Amino acid sequence: QLVESGGGSVEAGGSLRLSCAASGHADSAYCIAWFRQTPGKAREGVAIIYTRDSSTIYADSMKGRFTISQDNAKNTLYLQMNSLKPEDTAMYYCAAVRGACTWNSALYNYWGQGTQVTVS
Repeated sequence: QLVESGGGSVEAGGSLRLSCAASGHADSAYCIAWFRQTPGKAREGVAIIYTRDSSTIYADSMKGRFTISQDNAKNTLYLQMNSLKPEDTAMYYCAAVRGACTWNSALYNYWGQGTQVTVS
C-alpha cells in the first residue's frame, strides 16, 4: 500500500516535499516512481528510485530541481521539489513495481491515491 502526502499550493519558485509511505513487502526490492498527471494529458514520469541500492533516474525536465530519496527506517519515499513552476501543477502519484525500473506506468502494480500540487 502506498499513501502520498505533502501536496499543496505554492508560488512559483517555491518548494514542496512529497512523501510516499509504503507498507507491505518491505523486504523486497522495488522500483518506486513518482508520476504526475493533469486533466486531459497523459501521465508523465517524474523520478524513479530503486530501493535496493537507491539508484535514481529523473525525467529531463526535472533534473536539477527535483530529488527523489528514501528513508528505509520509515519505509517512506520523498520527492523534494524546488524552483517550482506553474507547469509543475498536477496530481502527483507514487507507484511501485517489483523488478526492473521503467517509465511505463502501465507496468506498475501498486499506486497511491495521489496528492495535488498547485503552483501559481
